[in-house]
Amino acid sequence: MQTHKLNSLQLPECILTIGALDGLHKGHQTLILHARRRAREMEVPLVVYTFDPPPKVFFQRAMLLTPLDEKLTMLERMGVDHTIITPFNAKFMTQGTEAFLEELTKLNPREIFEGHDFRFGRNREGDINTLGKHFKVSILEPVKCTEGKVISSTRIRNLFAQGKIHEAYNLLNWSWLKETSFSSAQ
Repeated sequence: MQTHKLNSLQLPECILTIGALDGLHKGHQTLILHARRRAREMEVPLVVYTFDPPPKVFFQRAMLLTPLDEKLTMLERMGVDHTIITPFNAKFMTQGTEAFLEELTKLNPREIFEGHDFRFGRNREGDINTLGKHFKVSILEPVKCTEGKVISSTRIRNLFAQGKIHEAYNLLNWSWLKETSFSSAQ
């Protein structure tokens, strides 16, 4: 897997997913695996666009679930071809939706895979509909645990804070990522 800085990657085409991906929990894993499957079908690279630090860590000083080096290792094991790491800082958070969309255009995504609640740009002014006006977007429904609750990084942080370590790690589902490489699997 190749890693890139902001605005340093241009591709003739790709499959793309964008997000903080803090924790790379079961929901993130599902999103990336769907995107990877589509990339393999179309014979184009899979690109993950992520942030360091994740926005919630930057804004709310939330607990960081996955240090960048661990996230990159897991993404590589999941079969991601390129990862763009964007520093999330005061300058980046003032960027409007148009500048972000312009940057994505350089990647020529044939399809973008996102969760239903994806937001971007200054004050989170862009959403799935904004993205869909410029690109083909596939929206994945939220992944839920056996109790029927949505799996999210916020929920996992709360479980850690409540001392429910086993439940948090169950939602993270890291064991298979740390033990095996699935880059050639469909």
